[in-house]
Amino acid sequence: MARFGIEEEFLLLDEQALVPLAMADGARERITRLRTGGVVTTEYLTSQVETATEPVTTTAEAGTQLRHLRALVGWTAQEQQAIAASTGNPFATTRSPIISPSSHYDDVAHRLAHLTREHEVNGLHVHVEVTDAEERIRALNRIRGWMPALLALTVNSPFANGIDAGFASWRSVLIRRLPSSWCPPRFHDYDDYVSHIGQLLALGTIGEAASLSWAVRVSERYPTVEVRVFDAQLEPADSVLAAAICRALALSDDRSLTSDHIDGIDASLWTAARAGMEARIVDPTTGEVADAWTVVERMLAASAPALQEHGDEEYVAAGIERLRTVGTGAARQRRAFEHSGVAGLAALLRAGTPPPARS
Repeated sequence: MARFGIEEEFLLLDEQALVPLAMADGARERITRLRTGGVVTTEYLTSQVETATEPVTTTAEAGTQLRHLRALVGWTAQEQQAIAASTGNPFATTRSPIISPSSHYDDVAHRLAHLTREHEVNGLHVHVEVTDAEERIRALNRIRGWMPALLALTVNSPFANGIDAGFASWRSVLIRRLPSSWCPPRFHDYDDYVSHIGQLLALGTIGEAASLSWAVRVSERYPTVEVRVFDAQLEPADSVLAAAICRALALSDDRSLTSDHIDGIDASLWTAARAGMEARIVDPTTGEVADAWTVVERMLAASAPALQEHGDEEYVAAGIERLRTVGTGAARQRRAFEHSGVAGLAALLRAGTPPPARS
């Protein structure tokens, strides 16, 4: 059974204004030293942390690790009377982020220049183990056509500068400004993939392959395909659902999943970012435009054999039904804000990273 891993990013937010806060001296060092059931690491900004599960084989294992890691992050935030928010970007911002101390991050900040001031973004990254390099490229080519459907399911950043942005995933719009973002090209083979990265390096748009911002890429550190199209998710169940679908797509048969030539992926990513599950996007099996729910249903039908093989079919069906009922993260954020303002939104975000119960 193919293993997978989940990386989640969090922003530390002020409890009242929901603007990013830098972690207190020593707090990041304490939490990143912990090594129990996954890890917590620093991220680009001092207001951010990232968690990563160990490689897992089941959705149950993934859920257990995510809840444990979120409790650690929530505990750290509570110590600072703050909220560890699993959302694509903050409700509001002071546009004064502090870069984490690192030569790598210094290089990124130099290349991004002014963009860093509005680059307080959080994503969900899913790694799927694919041991053969050429098969990793075939898996990437399969997944790229489904990225608009995957984004539509996981939009979770509807606010910017203290108002409704009019987009379900404002994070996606911010990411679009990077030089190697959104949809990668279709690659002929692994050598072709390496050649494209070499060109980006020669242009100076990135300093190293690990800085690629494509919404799906081949990992530089692990024998995995890494899907990065998602906003950070409100709840662990949302993240595990995305991971289960990714594994099925990565391991499904080439011929049943996508046509060789698909136009309109970037345009569909834009409409998915704008309207979430109310968007119209391109169906990669036909090249025709359809509503997001129809494309999601076809995606699940095409990947059903792999879902069954890994015992994920019922889990994914239940997760999709839950999203139909409660809505995407963006829909839940908007409801909370409409009902109770900033306080209601703060309560929703805090609920996603509850600290450990006191004994």
